[in-house]
Amino acid sequence: MTTHERPLDSVLETIGETPLVRIHDGPAEVPVYAKLESFNPGASVKDRIGRYMLERMLERGELGAGGTVIEPTAGNTGIGLAIAAGQLGLDAIFVVPERFSVEKQQLMAALGAEIINTPTADGMGGAIDRAHELADELDNAVVPQQFANPLNTEAHYAMTGPEIYDALDDEVGAIVAGCGTAGTLMGIARYGREQDTETYVAAVEPEGSLYGEFLGEHREEGAYKIEGIGTHNTDTNELFESDLVDDVYAVSDERAHDELRRLAAEEGHLVASSASAACVAAKHVAREIAAGEIDAPYESVVTVFPDSSERYLSKGIYRSFDEWDN
Repeated sequence: MTTHERPLDSVLETIGETPLVRIHDGPAEVPVYAKLESFNPGASVKDRIGRYMLERMLERGELGAGGTVIEPTAGNTGIGLAIAAGQLGLDAIFVVPERFSVEKQQLMAALGAEIINTPTADGMGGAIDRAHELADELDNAVVPQQFANPLNTEAHYAMTGPEIYDALDDEVGAIVAGCGTAGTLMGIARYGREQDTETYVAAVEPEGSLYGEFLGEHREEGAYKIEGIGTHNTDTNELFESDLVDDVYAVSDERAHDELRRLAAEEGHLVASSASAACVAAKHVAREIAAGEIDAPYESVVTVFPDSSERYLSKGIYRSFDEWDN
């Protein structure tokens, strides 16, 4: 819990209760709000699942005291798990595809984790296979597997969703969020639909990603620069629940890049491309609600800004589009 009113015993207590802030570029009659997850101690939304998954796995006996956590991750989940592992007396090993942010890998190592890189060409599927191979080689080792573990979704159902609804007095019309593992959107959406079955839910992916295929939409696979969301292999995205999602919006790298620069220059949000892509989609949904094209129980849209732009500066995200490295 983030608070200035009393001293806290552990950094784990600072996870969650992040600010919900209005985005001022949307339609006045349908406000867009963003959950600023960089306010977590590891500066991303993945701190939530890091703590939640490890505490539940220890409670259930799936992982013994002093054991090892092994996770395939692009970085933020590794940071969240590393923070939690260090405070819970666990070792951590992370399997990371080579192309992902060097800043994230340095932070995981600083938190005491071992980093193992896999070839970019093998994607997250290759990282997942390598993580399970390592777990088989070690005693008292588990792979939480954020792409398939229901605890990922449960963390956001138990924490993120209620925080959003408390802040808006339960008047949430639409939920729009990027999908990497899909745990964030699924958890918030499940909570939201329990509050009002008419809540509109939209997933966000980069152009070139295949999430739209879950809803029977045609997608042409391709490379993209947006990091942290999207999929090239829907078989690895076991948490996505099609019945909780009304639409999947594909956002181009160019639009995400323009928006992340606008968010910084105009609204003071230092966020990365997954957040800016979500913001593009959230503003579109807000305009559609305002125009009567989308039915929603309330005139409000909520999205999630997963992390900070500081983790991607080495990739030149604030330079010209052509200089932005994927």
